[in-house]
Amino acid sequence: MSTARDLALVVLGRPLGRTVEQGDLSLALAGAETVDLLESGALTLDGERMVPGGRTATGDPLLDEAVAALVRREPYETVGDWLWRRGAELSAAYVEDLTRTGFFVRSRRLWLSVRGAGTVPADTPQRRRAEHRLATGEPVLAALTAALDAGDPPASTAELGEAVTTVLAAVGNAVTELEAARLRRDAEHAAFDNIWRA
Repeated sequence: MSTARDLALVVLGRPLGRTVEQGDLSLALAGAETVDLLESGALTLDGERMVPGGRTATGDPLLDEAVAALVRREPYETVGDWLWRRGAELSAAYVEDLTRTGFFVRSRRLWLSVRGAGTVPADTPQRRRAEHRLATGEPVLAALTAALDAGDPPASTAELGEAVTTVLAAVGNAVTELEAARLRRDAEHAAFDNIWRA
């Protein structure tokens, strides 16, 4: 299983009170895919620029889509730009894929729309492994979930290397930027409502 799939399994398996926004999860999934592509050699970083390698198949359809979507001409895309482009609706794609492959099952319980109506993560060895990976503080998964929870990243991310640290920082920045945009939108809506009440 990829880091992105592990992230989807642990985050989408949370109880209702701990769910995350769909846009935040999409950004984090794009970051997780980027880490997976770095580790597979399909991608390297030149500063913040994403330099694609060969188009080798990863064995994971969503990662293969990510490889195919990489910008292959100079100046290469920045990590931040990639997160926003690749992250568009990515959480829904993971929900659909995990449901199709049997990692999600139907349930009578009500869940938020990010997970899809009537589906919950199945109790599978892959899900247990993903949860164990998070529980033991694996730095990449811990950093990605910390970004989603507005928490502090684990102190051990520096040992992951400059490229992975750059990706994790970009995810944190993108999630923060998205939250700031939500707050601005909410403030604008509240101000508009107050004008009509006056």
